Amino acid sequence: MKKLSRRDFLRVSATTLGGVMFLPFGSYLDSFDDSNLVRVTTNSVSVYSMPDDQSVITRQLFRDELIHVYQEVNSGTPAYNPVWYQVWGGYAHRSRLQKVKVLFNKPLITVSEGKRQLAELTVPFTQAMRYTKTYGWQPNLRLYYGSVHWIDRVEEGPDGQPWYRIFDELVGFPYHVTAIHLRPISSEEWLPITPDVPLEDKRIEVNLGTQILTAYEYDQIVFQTNISSGIPAGRPKPNVISTKTPSGEFRILEKYPSKHMGNGALFAGIDDYELPGVPWTSFFTEVGHAFHGTYWHDNFGTPMSHGCINMRTEEAKWLFRWVRPMHDPNRIYTTGSGTQVLINT
Repeated sequence: MKKLSRRDFLRVSATTLGGVMFLPFGSYLDSFDDSNLVRVTTNSVSVYSMPDDQSVITRQLFRDELIHVYQEVNSGTPAYNPVWYQVWGGYAHRSRLQKVKVLFNKPLITVSEGKRQLAELTVPFTQAMRYTKTYGWQPNLRLYYGSVHWIDRVEEGPDGQPWYRIFDELVGFPYHVTAIHLRPISSEEWLPITPDVPLEDKRIEVNLGTQILTAYEYDQIVFQTNISSGIPAGRPKPNVISTKTPSGEFRILEKYPSKHMGNGALFAGIDDYELPGVPWTSFFTEVGHAFHGTYWHDNFGTPMSHGCINMRTEEAKWLFRWVRPMHDPNRIYTTGSGTQVLINT
């Protein structure tokens, strides 16, 4: 693979996280503080003079801006998610702001032949690149903090540094990410939780009215949290799946620690429904409804999804480990009639 020209290199750098994508391992920003940093996850977010959406709008924040939070404020409204962030110029509701970090990682030297290594993104976002003999290195998908991906090779990237080749089960073509932006996840981190409990003695209950998920072992609550189910709209078009989460009795059918949701368009626009690396996904219907981690909002307690059940990423990881079928860490996905899921309206 040939390297970028200086002109191409500068063009690509401008599309990345302020150029940190190309910092050599061990470099740092002297005055940078990511201890209270959030990323804007939608087209725009309003900043208000007070922690109240009825107050005066003072400014706008735009997609992928990184914003420093001075403090968190519980204003009591909205009741299901009353937390606001004090930022420069006022207050922004956390619903469309993702807490992020800037954490660099020591690259792996190699990945065993025929094996894949799971890894999570530890910077606010990074620009994935695809190499072809015809066009050389070209930017495609943007990947976000908390997303999870399969590494299958370590190679020299466009900057001469180690990059990971990513296996994406949906697109069918590999792409590359700078290695320092991904933290390899050891198999010990996602071992099954209470695998000795019989299948019939575990169940998940979801109440769509209260937006509460509860996990039971032997009829005792072992986990409970608020979630975001599907937006309760009707079928938008013929042959298009409703965005409403179905109710009834289901089973966990498939589990993917990393799942690309969307159409698999490598060159999708920033506003397209394209979600690579959705973490800790547990499907419970054959048409694609699943529990999974979420890196595009922080508005749990109200419907937000296209039909799936959105969870905080660490909570989705716990559920993934807890439900059956048990997952073999060497496999991309696992199938089987697993843990019971009861969804009530």
